[in-house]
Amino acid sequence: MFCHGTPWSSALWRPCAEALAPSVTTYLWDMPGYGLSSKDPEHRVSLDVQGELFADLLRHWDLPDPHVVAHDVGGAVALRAHLLHGAAYRSLALVDVVALSPWGSDFFRLVRENADVLAALPGAVHEGALRAYIAGASHRGVRPEAMDELVAPWLGASGQPAFYRQVAQADEAHTDEVEPLYPTIGLPVLVVWGREDAWIPVDRAHRLAGLVPGARLELVDGAGHLIQLDRPEALAAALTRWLSPGS
Repeated sequence: MFCHGTPWSSALWRPCAEALAPSVTTYLWDMPGYGLSSKDPEHRVSLDVQGELFADLLRHWDLPDPHVVAHDVGGAVALRAHLLHGAAYRSLALVDVVALSPWGSDFFRLVRENADVLAALPGAVHEGALRAYIAGASHRGVRPEAMDELVAPWLGASGQPAFYRQVAQADEAHTDEVEPLYPTIGLPVLVVWGREDAWIPVDRAHRLAGLVPGARLELVDGAGHLIQLDRPEALAAALTRWLSPGS
């Protein structure tokens, strides 16, 4: 089961899921407010809501103990679902995740303070800023076709305000609530991180692995926060090793 982060969608995980599909059954989902899911402004998209909904989704799909692979704020969602809402996992792989304070860039703070104004930007200005923002997540550079796919859900009359809405609702309190519980995690945990992650520096990987009992840490050279695009083969290999019987 793959959990995406922000401002991504399940599309970011699709190639990796396809690479693993011959050996394991893979599941993808778009969190509410992301990708192809509803962008209704009445639907809350904060991490507390997403964690509860993820636990509900696993029950709805009758997946009692899946292997879960999470990226970015998907990590916080998966951790909250497990620690607060009783979601049971066979294992948990945390890939460049939001899990430890402090997090949230200067851009996040700017959006929280001006979400309504930014949502009203001319579309071309918004798209240019969004492309520049996403480009900063990659160490190697994002190919034009990949950039188009990542940007597409956040354009237009529903996508643009939805982008600023999900940033505005991101709250460090939702990781602060579960961070003290990490030492109680009793399942196999893998922490994977791009050494060149400019969004969430690699020191967080060491901190996180140190907090979770028995966690395994793998660092990937030449990868930034968008490790799925920067080093897809290395990431797929790390996850294949992790998910193989007897790993």
